Amino acid sequence: MKRISLACLALGLLVLVAACSTEKTPSGGGGGGKKEAGLNQAVRDGKFEFVVKSVTCGKAQVGNSTLGKKAQGQFCLVAITVKNIGNEAQSLFGDNQTLFDTKGRKFSADTEAAIYVEDSKTLYEEINPGNSITGTLIYDVPKDAKPAKIELHDSAFSGGVTVKLA
Repeated sequence: MKRISLACLALGLLVLVAACSTEKTPSGGGGGGKKEAGLNQAVRDGKFEFVVKSVTCGKAQVGNSTLGKKAQGQFCLVAITVKNIGNEAQSLFGDNQTLFDTKGRKFSADTEAAIYVEDSKTLYEEINPGNSITGTLIYDVPKDAKPAKIELHDSAFSGGVTVKLA
């Protein structure tokens, strides 16, 4: 009796995992093959639609000499637009967005540096349904780093979508 119950439980978990593990397309829906979007292409994850406008690297400092931050390596600034496509307010956190370089290294957003960038709007922003914001994600990466892609999330627990930067 216990063997049958354990076998049913294992089978049920296997079916559940298979049903939940669909890859996301740039539009955020399930799809047959995973596609990566590029600059200026809309991608969706959960309640957010993201458009990555540009990437600029090579900044040694953000802010000014009195109120600012110097990079350990270089700052890369990623200009994005985020639209709430859901039916209720959703919070955008810069810390939920991850940058990858051409060497496969993974970088988190520099939330302290975001304080010193005028109109960053990515440290934390509450976005109501139908509204959008334009802001800048900031990453402190080594001087030799070349951004390859960015993974964008509507929350820390979402599947995310990828945008190619190079």
